[in-house]
Amino acid sequence: MKFLVWLCLCVAAWCYPALARAESPAAMISQYRAQNGEGRVVLDATLTRIAHDQAVAMAAKDQLDHDVLGPFSSRIGPAGAGGAAENIAYGYDSFPKTLDQWINSSGHRRNLLLHNASRVGVASVKSSSTGRTYWAMVIAGDYERPKGRSRDASRASKDAKEAAVAKRKPAAAESCRLKILSICL
Repeated sequence: MKFLVWLCLCVAAWCYPALARAESPAAMISQYRAQNGEGRVVLDATLTRIAHDQAVAMAAKDQLDHDVLGPFSSRIGPAGAGGAAENIAYGYDSFPKTLDQWINSSGHRRNLLLHNASRVGVASVKSSSTGRTYWAMVIAGDYERPKGRSRDASRASKDAKEAAVAKRKPAAAESCRLKILSICL
């Protein structure tokens, strides 16, 4: 009996190669990224939770909206990534169909190909009122950069602080070459 089951599975895998290589969303996204010169991504539990929370909220309100739970920039904070993006969709009954839709949309494609991305989370939830399936994908990378701010934002902030301090200094302090015990020489 076991041999018969094994034989049936082998025949099915041979006849239907898609069954033999049922790929995860991370593997499918990685394959697409590799075809376009970007690195592979791995499934990340934090990103998956963020994507799941988004999909749940959209399904509960039956509304396709990036901000249904608040701004993405605040929702992505716990991931600790230097860069991240989100794709959402509804109505597709499988991830391959959803991924195809994202690939054929320039903005979604740009997110899939986020440079330096290394982690991804994907989730889907069905609306109890309409039966629509809502999808959310969060992709992130640059984990070595300062968290929460880009290097340019940090530099701009530092420059602004220095400019504010310079404005508060008296003009005489600018001509001071050496200051000893608050005496300008």
